[in-house]
Amino acid sequence: MGRGISYFASLAAALALAGAPVRGGAAAEPITIGLVGEMSGANAEMGAYQLNGIRLALDEINQAGGVLGRQLALRIEDSQSSNPGSVLALSTLAEAGNVAAVIGTIRSTQALAMLPTLLKVGIPMIIGGTDYTLTHANNPWLFRARPHDGDSAKAIADFGVNTLKRRHWVIIHTTETFGIGGKNRLTQALRAYGVTPVLSQGFRNNTQDGSFVAEAIKRSGADVLATYIYSPDNVAAFAQQLQKSRVNLSWVGSSSVGAMSSVRLGGSALHGSYAITDFVPEANPQARAFARKYQEKYGQEPDVYSSWAYDATHILALAIGRANSTRPDAIRRAILAIRAYAGVEGTYNYDSNGDALHGYNIVKNEGGKIVFLKHVDFTATTP
Repeated sequence: MGRGISYFASLAAALALAGAPVRGGAAAEPITIGLVGEMSGANAEMGAYQLNGIRLALDEINQAGGVLGRQLALRIEDSQSSNPGSVLALSTLAEAGNVAAVIGTIRSTQALAMLPTLLKVGIPMIIGGTDYTLTHANNPWLFRARPHDGDSAKAIADFGVNTLKRRHWVIIHTTETFGIGGKNRLTQALRAYGVTPVLSQGFRNNTQDGSFVAEAIKRSGADVLATYIYSPDNVAAFAQQLQKSRVNLSWVGSSSVGAMSSVRLGGSALHGSYAITDFVPEANPQARAFARKYQEKYGQEPDVYSSWAYDATHILALAIGRANSTRPDAIRRAILAIRAYAGVEGTYNYDSNGDALHGYNIVKNEGGKIVFLKHVDFTATTP
């Protein structure tokens, strides 16, 4: 059975279960989904992509009749692109008393900051942060709608060693949860090929002068650069510093290198780079359909900041419908039971940790256009 048929069949079944008329003919109260979103601050552009993905999914769900005979509504709390702001936003959503589940952040460092609060309030939250340790912190309320960096590191290492035939690696990363975690996972993945990086160098987000990093790369003798850099503005600034310093070597980066905002901000400095990303329209039929609908609605191409949020919204709707309840524990159990859900990011099969995906796409920036090369999947090799 295809995705569209099975998904909307589930919604129809949920509607049937909740088919009793509302007293007095009044419309049923909507089911509220919360969003901890980067509506302001340094990452507001990426927050806009996330919100676009969610709203596109909500339109589809509500036009199909909603869930349990009720429409889905979105309550947004601004994280201000910060860790303290994220914690406050989650607390505010929980205190509202009517939020069934939460869509969280793509920032691993913000997700990490929210974990104690999430454990305390006990509401299911789906995130896009990819740091491996997040879903291995014994928090039963956390779920992910992207593959983790244990798998992105495997993809980077495999492509660099086996396709590009590179052995002399330098790893550059930002010095926060995502960057440090990615560096550690990639170092481990390279070890399986008998490769030890010649240089691992970190830098803080929004570093104004990255010339010291560029010079360290030039002195290292590396023939391939791997990066785990936090956001598109940092990616673009780093790329432009490399161009200015005439550093020229193969570059294989995490998904931020292939993000549309990075492509726009980095310009020619990113031409020829490779990225390991979980979303690209050519990857599967659902991704192609999503890209077309997103372009029609917003007049721009989507990227990973919108794709995972779109999937997360549909997953929550599916779980609420199957649970026939808005109780947090029932929704949690329903998410854990999801198998073979064909989403934009891939086919979701949730495990007990809250992870569901283990595939990545390898893309190349060819003159400012992101070109799909191939898909790799590590489901069989991921513990």
